Amino acid sequence: MKLKIAILAGDGIGPEVMTQGVGVLNAIAERFGHEFEYEEAIAGAHAIDLVGDPYPESTHEACMRADAVLFAAVGDLKYDNDPTAPVRPEQGLLAMRKKLGLFANVRPVVTFDCLIHKSPLKDELVRGADFVVIRELTGGMYFGEKYQDNERAYDTDVYTRPEIERILKVAFEMARTRRRHLTVVDKANILASSRLWRQIAKEMEPAYPDVTTDYMFVDNASMRVLTEPRFFDVIVTENTFGDILTDETSCITGSMGLQPSSSLGLHTPLFEPVHGSWPQAAGQNRANPLAQILSAAMLLEHFGLNDEGALVREAVSASLEANVRTPEIQVEGGAVYGTREVGEWIVNYINNK
Repeated sequence: MKLKIAILAGDGIGPEVMTQGVGVLNAIAERFGHEFEYEEAIAGAHAIDLVGDPYPESTHEACMRADAVLFAAVGDLKYDNDPTAPVRPEQGLLAMRKKLGLFANVRPVVTFDCLIHKSPLKDELVRGADFVVIRELTGGMYFGEKYQDNERAYDTDVYTRPEIERILKVAFEMARTRRRHLTVVDKANILASSRLWRQIAKEMEPAYPDVTTDYMFVDNASMRVLTEPRFFDVIVTENTFGDILTDETSCITGSMGLQPSSSLGLHTPLFEPVHGSWPQAAGQNRANPLAQILSAAMLLEHFGLNDEGALVREAVSASLEANVRTPEIQVEGGAVYGTREVGEWIVNYINNK
């Protein structure tokens, strides 16, 4: 298969983990006889520094030309520490989602048995947890009308029926491919926008009689994700709630450095780790590349390359079992491996499989 992939390394640790993700894709291409063509483009603080725009038109054009986008992370301390900055790296991420029509963010949450001890939660709670969070990505407060002065500020939480219907359709259909259990998370007892979500979900529910559908307020869901993670199969929710819940799930896996994601919609699909840019660690060969590598696996599987994706996942699992891990997930007394060393070990595993 021939694929054209836009590479957006971004800021902080992004370029380091991206190098390992591309290295794994190259190993897969060689092993299975595929041809992957890459086009690099700028985003985030790096793009602001170069052209004053965190998602310039040239980058958008590169994404539109591609079959898929492999993205790393954006963010820089000089913007984090300046709330008055008129242009911010994260605006580029929002612009990319909007312009590419990426309305469905898919974040799988899966535990690795050899890393259960890294979770702050009890073994009996998290072992065997396996669910997916589907977050609406281009609506809600993140994109609604905004205002701020020295005395008053607001963010408008707006959703339309078509926006809600299309994300619920993704969720119902994904539940059909898994354990046929969908949980709709909202705040319908308080928010009008959530009541519309629940109304439309109730209207759509009869079209999916093979899916067990339940409804949960976000405050209850945020508790049960940590106390009963094995209850869930597919969760669907709006933009803000999804952002918070998906970061919370790192308590289940033991590290955000293990969580990949995909963003799907109208145009080019995007694949990215859920962790941030961690600018404090940039250039230090400390960052965990596994989420980036697993995002590459999701990219392969999106195009039907399931054996290829399975081999990447097998290699990742083998690296963890062999204690080839970056410091934040390494066992006590284990050898020290950096970003490069972990990526190289996985590439070597693929090459010799």
